[in-house]
Amino acid sequence: MVGPRSLTARVLLLATLWSGLALVVIALVISALYRQSAERAFTDLLRAQLYNVINSVSIGENNSLVGNPQLGDLRYSQPETGWYWIIEPLGTFAAAPLSSSSLGVSRIAVPSILNVPFNNRYERFYPVTDAFGNNVLVAETEVVLDAEGRAARFRVAGNLDAMEEDIRVFDRSLYIALFVFGVGSLVVNGGAILFGLRPLDRARRALGKIRRGEAEKLEGDFPREIMPLVNEVNALIESNRRIVDRARMQVGNLAHSLKTPLAVLLNESRVLEAGHQELVRSQAEAMQAQVQSYLNRARIAAQRESVLVRCEVEPVLERLVRVMRRLNPDKQFHLAVEPGAVLAMEQQDVEETVGNLLENAARFCREGVWLSAAATVVPAGDANAGPRRTWLELAVEDDGPGIDPEQADEAMKRGRRLDESRPGAGLGLSIVREIAGEYQGSFRLGRSERGGLRAILILPSVTKDVA
Repeated sequence: MVGPRSLTARVLLLATLWSGLALVVIALVISALYRQSAERAFTDLLRAQLYNVINSVSIGENNSLVGNPQLGDLRYSQPETGWYWIIEPLGTFAAAPLSSSSLGVSRIAVPSILNVPFNNRYERFYPVTDAFGNNVLVAETEVVLDAEGRAARFRVAGNLDAMEEDIRVFDRSLYIALFVFGVGSLVVNGGAILFGLRPLDRARRALGKIRRGEAEKLEGDFPREIMPLVNEVNALIESNRRIVDRARMQVGNLAHSLKTPLAVLLNESRVLEAGHQELVRSQAEAMQAQVQSYLNRARIAAQRESVLVRCEVEPVLERLVRVMRRLNPDKQFHLAVEPGAVLAMEQQDVEETVGNLLENAARFCREGVWLSAAATVVPAGDANAGPRRTWLELAVEDDGPGIDPEQADEAMKRGRRLDESRPGAGLGLSIVREIAGEYQGSFRLGRSERGGLRAILILPSVTKDVA
């Protein structure tokens, strides 16, 4: 079972479950303790009233029981209340029994001593149901009344339903109070948790700024518990920056070391015989292109996972279109860019890929070239798309002759040229595909609605976080 992905939701859920469980246990414990206390108090009350009755009764003239117990409770004088007292003579003592007016002429069933024996204080308590349907608890004892050994059985009954009603009222009040307390605690706990986790939210926003290129490290005042994480992230970013700088330096050194020998070869090829000149020149240019290609791949591999590599799309494409308009004054170039688009790529890689496509389109178009950039959704499971979640589609279209679908793969092979009558080395489209692949993007060719070629680049973009 997978829990909530939000840390706040997890803490709130656990706090809610724990608080709810704790309050239920507390309610059950308090209710049980109150019931025990109420039952003990009820028993003690009946015992006190029993001995009050004993002290109020004696043997009068004519061997009769006399007395008028005053228990201070009107329920003993009201009929059918479930509160009674009863005095019955025992053995040879043949006096008439006495009872409270609340009992009237009714009687209470008495269990045998074998079923409910007397305790060590010579008392016994047992529940019964009276003639009126009341559940009552009876306190009973036997007392010798005079020196002649005449004895009587004394019983006092109290209404258990009244006690149960008191317990129900208490439980209801208890549950309401605990519910209100629980809701208030959850609100307070929720506020405390949200307040306590605010530093993590600040850290998330700071990471978003780094990903958007607005900051180079995590900045802000963070609690002591989060500072180790902040320091480690900043150290990782700094290490990544050093790796990128080192790779760029090595790429530059290699490019510089190879630039002069290749330039010498190209220059010397001009003084060779015609057949040898073309061979040496073509091979030197191929070496130059191969070196540049592998240098680009090494540089991209060193930086593509960096959170600091960013490029704003609109100004780069506008600059490329301006250059193409100056170089091709007889052609029309149209640009449509989604505002605010940012690519997770180096600017020079964007310029090289789009520039190659614009040059190719300008070479074969009749009247115009159309360049567009807009966000897109890559279908799940696209093998060329990589693990990124946000993408930008760059499309370059022309109104030229285009190519057949079966020629698309052939056109992107290194050094292949479908039209030998046009200038070029046949490397542009292969370079575009390699750079797109290094950034885990994709590149494909298709037929444009304008009749010519449609070149589509799917490149990784940057998500704009909402604070």
